Amino acid sequence: MFQENVWMERCLELARLGSGKVAPNPMVGAVVVAHGKIIGEGWHHQFGMAHAEVNAIENVKDKSLLKEAVLYVNLEPCFHYGKTPPCANLIIAHNIPEVVVGMRDPNPLVAGKGVELLRNAGIKVSVGVLEDKCLALNKRFICSYTKHRPYVILKWAQTLNGFLSPDATKMSKEQFEKERHITGFLVQKLVHKWRTQEDAIMVATHTVELDNPALDARAWEGRAPARVVLDQKLRLPLDLKVFNAPQKTFIVNGSKDLIKDNLHYLKVDFSSDWLAQMLAKLHHERVQSLVIEGGAKLLNTVVEQLLWDEAIVFYSPKHISTGVVAPTIGGSLGEQEEIDGVKMRQYFNL
Repeated sequence: MFQENVWMERCLELARLGSGKVAPNPMVGAVVVAHGKIIGEGWHHQFGMAHAEVNAIENVKDKSLLKEAVLYVNLEPCFHYGKTPPCANLIIAHNIPEVVVGMRDPNPLVAGKGVELLRNAGIKVSVGVLEDKCLALNKRFICSYTKHRPYVILKWAQTLNGFLSPDATKMSKEQFEKERHITGFLVQKLVHKWRTQEDAIMVATHTVELDNPALDARAWEGRAPARVVLDQKLRLPLDLKVFNAPQKTFIVNGSKDLIKDNLHYLKVDFSSDWLAQMLAKLHHERVQSLVIEGGAKLLNTVVEQLLWDEAIVFYSPKHISTGVVAPTIGGSLGEQEEIDGVKMRQYFNL
């Protein structure tokens, strides 16, 4: 069992290399082991490209060893034809006698069928090695199939005395600009890195009016997420940074469904569960993860309706006299660390 865990840990390491590149597919890594040694390994590099098992088998120099090997993979090998052929068929074709799987695939097109196909071909299959870690790695993918909505991550920074930002109505514009940044450069750079790993990032109307954010990932190399702007009455001028091309922007509103260049208008009924409607529409657009950054009213709405999965909160040592009160978050405490004097805590809505 110990050795199985070691090989599966390596699968997970490889799988993470696809972060921010493979969605809406899951992150998958595979390792081929013969006589106690790795003879081939691979991961899913990019959406639409070869899967992890294909790359791992291709990486084996002496293919005759495959008949004596064990293939480890963190997710059940696919059973169906998509952008690539089924990996289960490839494993059978190479006469690999044993496969160890971290978790079953929640996709109903697979959902146990890959394991069944392998077993029917006489292959020994074990399922559930390091399952908790495998589930955690692909929590966004799993949420898409089990909850039929994006995996929702709340993110905000707050001062030592519990404020999201200064009160812009009670100070000059110059003073507000001076005090509104609660965290420093390192935290901001980390946030941009995280943005490259998520599908979309959301803010509400007032935040756009106040900050004119770009909502890009300019401080870190990688893909920029799609932007989601809550603009019920379509009052925001289109020359704001958040609407700039080529980055896709979803505009959640109460008037129209329309696609015009990079702007995708999503109409919801604000008199009835608009948040659930929005999440369903984003799911239809194949958005698997959504980071919600503000403002306070939007964050509180999501918290109150329990439509969140994870929260990242930065606790700054900064103190301001008055401002916008931060949400109160519950849930289970996850990782904690300190970055440039700012405490970061992760919460899960279990």
